[in-house]
Amino acid sequence: MSDKYHDTVAASKVTADDAVVKAEVEKILSEHLAENMNKDVYKAILNCIDLTTLSTTDSPRSVADFTERVNAFDNEHPELKNVAAICVYPNFAQLVRTVLDVSDVKVACVSGAFPSAQSFLEVKIAETALAVEGGADEIDIVFNVGNYLDGDWEEVADEIIEQKHACREAHLKVILETGALKTAENIRNASVLSMYSGADFIKTSTGKVYEGASLEAAYVMAQCIKEYYENTGNKVGFKAAGGISTTVDAVKYYTVIKEVLGEEWLDNTLFRIGASRLANNLLGDILGENVKCF
Repeated sequence: MSDKYHDTVAASKVTADDAVVKAEVEKILSEHLAENMNKDVYKAILNCIDLTTLSTTDSPRSVADFTERVNAFDNEHPELKNVAAICVYPNFAQLVRTVLDVSDVKVACVSGAFPSAQSFLEVKIAETALAVEGGADEIDIVFNVGNYLDGDWEEVADEIIEQKHACREAHLKVILETGALKTAENIRNASVLSMYSGADFIKTSTGKVYEGASLEAAYVMAQCIKEYYENTGNKVGFKAAGGISTTVDAVKYYTVIKEVLGEEWLDNTLFRIGASRLANNLLGDILGENVKCF
């Protein structure tokens, strides 16, 4: 098939060979992981966390309490930078915006029929617009994997473009759901489609249905971000999410991004990890004691 969407993807030189990707990730970690296992890196990663609560049992009270923990952290640990954002369902955007007292922490919302992306486009756009109206700084939507696998890439791109428009000034993260895409080729194609459709970030996974983040997916996505930057001059961020809970796991993603994209991608304007348990584990390793702050 030849159209502007398939042609744009076909022009990518990023490897789609799964064996090559696996070998490159192993090489990066064997050569560079150890040098990043230190408290300065742990502190940097803590400041890149999207602290997330996306539970069936979320309620106004529980989300307000969750937000207050972020407020309290700023008072209890003034020597440390806080998390990057609080990520919640879109109906809680206004609540988090009201309760949150920390100016540097963003309000992020999943949207667009998260986590499946299965709904009317009009519903997805309305949900995104309402979240932004409620105070969301960032919107995380899900790439339409079904339409992509059917080959309807124009529909995939148009859906991202429409939701990007609904974001207004808010940043748009597109969740590729790499566990459903499975192969390096599909992950590369989805990355390219998302960025050329207006994504400010590309994100690995919802962490809800399919396998979560993988280092191999992160490597492919980072290579696509690098290529896109070289071709356009525009920097797109990377977010890992789904199953990242230990300090070592987080440092592995940090290391891959550092080696592929460089140190300029290592602050929270371009690098995020979506997690809940990770923040306490990092903080414990920074302070040298077991803590439960978040």
